[in-house]
Amino acid sequence: MAATAASNSLSSLTLHSLNQPRNLPQQHFLSLSRSPSLFLQYTRRPSSALCCSLNGSNDSDQITPIEKRYPAFPTVMDINQIREILPHRFPFLLVDRVIEYNPGVSAVAIKNVTINDNFFPGHFPERPIMPGVLMIEAMAQVGGLVMLQPEVGGSRENFFFAGIDKVRFRKPVIAGDTLVMRMTLVKLQKRFGIAKMEGKAYVGGEVVCEGEFLMATGSE
Repeated sequence: MAATAASNSLSSLTLHSLNQPRNLPQQHFLSLSRSPSLFLQYTRRPSSALCCSLNGSNDSDQITPIEKRYPAFPTVMDINQIREILPHRFPFLLVDRVIEYNPGVSAVAIKNVTINDNFFPGHFPERPIMPGVLMIEAMAQVGGLVMLQPEVGGSRENFFFAGIDKVRFRKPVIAGDTLVMRMTLVKLQKRFGIAKMEGKAYVGGEVVCEGEFLMATGSE
């Protein structure tokens, strides 16, 4: 009988609580555990019904400042290491950092495109766009980082364009963009010093340029 009385009392309390809504805030969060990712969200609708849901809209992005949400690209080779391999210098060194490198296979590098790049005053004054030929040049330099490594040809050799094919420009690259370039060695003929490579360049994860590259190494 005690259990029955307790059950009736609980039912009465529940019905009374629903029929007599309290002055609750429009939205509130209750922690259900020590885990910050698990919480209860309840919202009072105009009809005074109480709606509950797990893992509400309390997103961590609302707490973390935007400048701290996105990590920097990793550094496999910095600009000083790149300068030790590539013969290019200002204003034609178009690779700022290598973020992935597989010896003799591929490399991924970035070019930070800024309004201070020397080609923008003429291309174009009213709408700064990175020239497509310079995107191809930058990608070829990333290819050179693959070819001129000791695992392939050694860093004391130069490389030259022997041909480009199937080049497509998908979107313009403007000041403020970060050009991410991947070059992959497809075929290498060491006897003739000829390498065939495939390349793609991205901005924000979208392809902006792609093509096939044929390059040749030669002694200085």
